[in-house]
Amino acid sequence: MASRSSILLAAAVLAALFAIGSCTTPLTFAVGKGSKLGHLILTPNVATISDVEIKEHGGDDFSFSLKEGPKGTWTLDTKSPLKYPLCIRFAVKSGGYRIADDVIPENFKAGTTYKTTLSI
Repeated sequence: MASRSSILLAAAVLAALFAIGSCTTPLTFAVGKGSKLGHLILTPNVATISDVEIKEHGGDDFSFSLKEGPKGTWTLDTKSPLKYPLCIRFAVKSGGYRIADDVIPENFKAGTTYKTTLSI
């Protein structure tokens, strides 16, 4: 039979593992000032993402790659306006890709932050 101290130690270890696994941040994207239908500047609230790509509304694939800029911004310039809402796919530095569906709406406003359903 396990001693009381062994049970308490096991409970403490499980609580610590749960706390570490729960330390995530809800992901948001801010649309930068100067953004318009063919020029998009996005700033995620976390620095642990890379390889940001966009899929237009009704699109079959993520055909637009954003360029990483200073201060954690990601920029896309297109010759024609994008079809909104936009889905965003990105790599997480801890591994794997994530997709945030319909994050940036058609009537977006520059300077506004949009929430996703993801946590990183």
